Amino acid sequence: MHAFRDRWGSGGVLLVLALAGCDKKAATGPRLVYTGPLMETTNVRTLVSDSAKLKFQLTAPLEQQFENGDVLYPKGVQVTFYSADGKRTVVNTLTAKYGKADKAKNLYIMRGDVRVVNIPQEQRLNTEEMFFDKTKQLIYTDSATFVKVTTPTEYVDGYGLTANQNFSRYSLKKVTGVFAAPAAGTATPAK
Repeated sequence: MHAFRDRWGSGGVLLVLALAGCDKKAATGPRLVYTGPLMETTNVRTLVSDSAKLKFQLTAPLEQQFENGDVLYPKGVQVTFYSADGKRTVVNTLTAKYGKADKAKNLYIMRGDVRVVNIPQEQRLNTEEMFFDKTKQLIYTDSATFVKVTTPTEYVDGYGLTANQNFSRYSLKKVTGVFAAPAAGTATPAK
């Protein structure tokens, strides 16, 4: 019996040593971190109100939400602004082929065929990149971004636009052209 115990005692020590050598190896190399969207939603309609009055509505075919709170609209976005009186009268619309909501800055970034239309004043704006600051209620572009504004009486081209959120007042930093619109019924010469 003593020999059996000695044999198992030695074997048991070897078995414990062998099992200790089989622990899992630590992973080496860079750790992969997922940075994609946490959630995707299709056919989005977001209503933003203040004091029970609808301020604006955002619609998009696809919305992607990220861990840092940012939201992307990679397939386009439309924002409809309403009058302050709470009657849901559309004041203007803003559309783009791409949009991003930067949560940290409380800022919307619009890119690709950006269009703003002020319904009551019949003003239209076209550009390739625009920002909407929700806190300051401002629409603006970078100073190097080309902007075209069309009204019933003129076309204005320039760079660096700043406007209030309903696009009823705006300014351009560098105006490159102001052109009177042709009167209704008159043809413009072909170039």
